[in-house]
Amino acid sequence: PRAAGGAPGGPPVGGLRPLLLSAGPDAVVQALRARPALALTDTTFRDAHQSLLAARVRTHDLLAAAGEGGHLGGVFSVEMWGGATFDTALRFLRESPWQRLAALRAALPHTLLQMLLRGSNAVGYANYPDNLVRAFVHEAAAAGIDVFRIFDSLNWIEGMEVAVRAALETGRLVEGAICYSGDCADPSEDLYTVEYYVDLAQRLRGLGVHLIGVKDMAGLLRPGAAATLVRALRSRVGLPVHLHTHDTAGCGVATILAAAEAGLEIADVAVASMAGATSQPSLTAVVAALRGTPRDTGLDLGDCDRAAEAWATRRRLYAAFEAPPGVGAARVYEAEMPGGQYTNLRAQAEAVGLGDRWADVVAAYRDVDRLLGRIVKVTPSSKAVGDFALFLVAGGLRAADLSEERLATPEGRAAAERLDFPESVGQLLGGQMGQPGRGFPPRLQAVVCRGREPLRGRPGAVLPPADLEAEAVRLAARGGGDPDLREVLTGLLYPGPAEEMREHARRFGDTSTLDTATFFHGMRPGDEIEARIEEGKTLVIRLVAIGEADSDGRRTVHFELNGTARAISVIDQAVGVGGTARPAADPTDPEQVGSPMAGRVLRLTAERGAAVRRGEPLLVIEAMKMETVVSAPHAGRVTAIPVVAGDTVRPGDLLAVVRREQPAE
Repeated sequence: PRAAGGAPGGPPVGGLRPLLLSAGPDAVVQALRARPALALTDTTFRDAHQSLLAARVRTHDLLAAAGEGGHLGGVFSVEMWGGATFDTALRFLRESPWQRLAALRAALPHTLLQMLLRGSNAVGYANYPDNLVRAFVHEAAAAGIDVFRIFDSLNWIEGMEVAVRAALETGRLVEGAICYSGDCADPSEDLYTVEYYVDLAQRLRGLGVHLIGVKDMAGLLRPGAAATLVRALRSRVGLPVHLHTHDTAGCGVATILAAAEAGLEIADVAVASMAGATSQPSLTAVVAALRGTPRDTGLDLGDCDRAAEAWATRRRLYAAFEAPPGVGAARVYEAEMPGGQYTNLRAQAEAVGLGDRWADVVAAYRDVDRLLGRIVKVTPSSKAVGDFALFLVAGGLRAADLSEERLATPEGRAAAERLDFPESVGQLLGGQMGQPGRGFPPRLQAVVCRGREPLRGRPGAVLPPADLEAEAVRLAARGGGDPDLREVLTGLLYPGPAEEMREHARRFGDTSTLDTATFFHGMRPGDEIEARIEEGKTLVIRLVAIGEADSDGRRTVHFELNGTARAISVIDQAVGVGGTARPAADPTDPEQVGSPMAGRVLRLTAERGAAVRRGEPLLVIEAMKMETVVSAPHAGRVTAIPVVAGDTVRPGDLLAVVRREQPAE
C-alpha cells in the first residue's frame, strides 16, 4: 500500500525476505539504498511489549495480533525475538521461545524477522563458551531469523566478534549495534563523543557487518545529536544506519525525523497503541509526519490504525504488568536507565520489598552508574547496575560508602568486605561481562572480587567449550525421548528456567494453548474455555465448582471436559497449611547470617559441618532474576543451615550459623 495522496519516497521498503534468500544480504542493502523512503522496523512484537509489559506477552497473543491486522507488510523488518523475551518465555510464560519463532515465521513468510543478540552473552546474562554462541546463532538462522542485531553491553567490540562472524556465516543480514550513552552533542562530553561512536562503527565495518545500528536504549538521543551522529556515521563509515530509540523522555518522534533529514536509512517504531513512554516512538506519528516528503515511508495510515486497534485489544489483557504512568522523563537523562529495564526493575523492587522506595532506587541507579565510571548500560550490564542499586537501598547503603576515597580508608574497606554483593555485580566487576573503555574503579573491583584476579581479556577465550552431546544425554536420561538441538541449547543457556519449564510441561502439559486470561488468572465457577491442543482437537473445559479446603490444604475441583464430569484434588498453596515464621538472625551475633533480601533460596553451596573461609559462598538467593550470593562472614565451620533450595525468605531471616574456627588448609 501507498500513502494516500502519493508518496514521493516510493513504495514502502518491505517484503524483502525472498530477495535475501535468493540474492543475499548485499542485494537487500542495495535495494534499501535505491529507495529514498525511510524504512521502518516494527518492534511491537518484541521490544515494545518488553518495555511496557515486562516482556510478558504470550505467543498466543502475538499470533492473534498478527492475524487481526497487527502486522504491516510494508515494514523493513519485524523485531520479534531475542533480548529478554527468550528468558521470560521460559521463566514466566512456560513456553518455548523456539516455538514462538517457528510460529511467527510461518505467519509472516515474506517479512524479515529480526532478533536482538547480546554478543557473547547470546540471550543470557553472562558470557558463554564460543562454540555455544556459534551453535545458537546458526540454529536461530535455521529457525527463521533474517536480521541479527548484535551488540555488547559495554560496547566492547571483542565481545561481539564471535557472534558477528557466526551470523555472517549464515548468509543473513548482520547489524553491528553501538549502544548510545551520554550526549555526543554536548561540548563538555569527554567520553561518549561523536569520535567514540565513529571509531566503534569503523571497527564493526572491519568485521564485515552489513548495517550499523545505533541502540539508544534509554531514550537519551536528542534530535540535534541524532542528526549530527547519523551524518558522521554515513559519511565516515559508509554503511546504512539503523536507529533504535525509546520515547521515555517524549521526543522520540522528533529524534527520528531529525535523523531521517540527515539521511537515516531505517528507524525503529511501534504501533501507536504500543508506543510512547518506555517503548519506541509511534509508527503512525512517523508515517504521518513524513507523508508527502522525499522520505515518505509509503505506508498507509489506515493500515497503521488497524494495527494499533489490533494491539490495543491485546494490551488490555496485560494490565497487571503495565509500567505505572509518570516515569519521570527528566530523570532519564540523569539515570540513563534503559526503557526495557524500567518495568522489570520496578517489578524486582516490588519483589524485594522496595516498591514504595522506587524514587530511591532510581537515584541509587544513577549513583551506581557514576560510581562505576559511567559505563554503558544495557543488558546484562544494566541488570548489574539495577541489582547494585537495589542492594544499596535494601541495605541502607549509599554509593559514596563504596567510593574509591572511602575504600582507601581501613574502616571503609573493612565495612565493604563484609557485604554480600549480588552475583551480577561480581560478574560485571570480575570482567565476565567484558571490559569498559576506562576500566573499573580498582579498589571497588578488589573488594567485590574478594581477592580473585578479574578477567582482563575475552571470557570466551578461556571458557571450556560447552559439551552439547553431554547435555543431550543428560536431558534424554531425564525422560521425554531424544532432545533436539534447540532443547540442548536452551538447557545450556538457561539450565534452571529450562528445567522448571520441563517440569511444568510434565505436570500440566502445553499450557500455551490456554487463553491469556485463564493462563494468568485462572477460571471461576461457571467459566468455560476452549483449548486447542493439536490440529483438529479442541478441549471444551467448564469449571463447575471448587470445594472447601481440608486440613491438608486440599480442595476438590469439579469440572466438565467436553461435557463429561470430572473431579480432581489439588493443593491450594494460598492456604498456607503448616506454615511457620522463620527465625530471624540475631543482628548482635556475628556468627548468625541473615538474609539480605526477600526472595527464594536458589541453591546451597555449603553444607552443615563444612569448614569455610571468610567470603566463601554459603548459598544463593534469587528474586526476579536478581541473584545474591550469601557468603561466610568469617572463617569457621557451618553449624546450621535452616533453609533448603526453594524456600522463601524475608530480609533478616536466619540462613546459616558459622562458628568461628580456622578451617583446615
